[in-house]
Amino acid sequence: MTGTDTGVGKTRVGVALLGALRARGAAVAVRKPAESGCERVAGELRAADAEALCRAAGSDEPIDTICPLRLAEPLAPAIAARRAGASLDIEAFVMATRARARAVDVMLVEGAGGLLVPLVDHVSCGELAARLGSELLIVVGARLGAINHALLTEAVAFSAGLQVLGFVVNHVKPGEDAARASLTASLREFARAPVLAEIGYGADGLRELAGLAARLA
Repeated sequence: MTGTDTGVGKTRVGVALLGALRARGAAVAVRKPAESGCERVAGELRAADAEALCRAAGSDEPIDTICPLRLAEPLAPAIAARRAGASLDIEAFVMATRARARAVDVMLVEGAGGLLVPLVDHVSCGELAARLGSELLIVVGARLGAINHALLTEAVAFSAGLQVLGFVVNHVKPGEDAARASLTASLREFARAPVLAEIGYGADGLRELAGLAARLA
């Protein structure tokens, strides 16, 4: 799962999708390889997004397994990690994630920001998706400029040989304007991948993502 930008609601969509999958009886697991902007609590960095996904999955796996790289500075993970002197063994993460995925119905992996965000060293989130052999779910924040960001993300994904499952349009602000109101129709007209769901502002997303959950499970 990737986003067209930061702050588009990937975790919100992920939590809803996990809930919809579990409602169908699907066995799920979740990974977020890196999370930056973590708050330090009692001397430890707390990954709020990864922990929310963990709860939604009903997982008892350690947070170090779910989110092995937690960083304080709100920067791209590779940059924050370099500044903190931290690292992530990407090959070990890929091998462990693929092994865990074989034991469940759906493994949800949430990236950081968008596809070209440097995750670690010179590996982007898109490159991680390719190494995992993942289908890509693109979360689009409904706001001005979203069409361009969505189509650019799709183009990068296809150029990298990634399989794009489709888009989820997520309304991140209350109210509506022409740009947000026309976004889903515009994506259906101009994008190659389908719009799989549209989640209104304040909705929990369970009903909207029920169809996608049925397709995945």
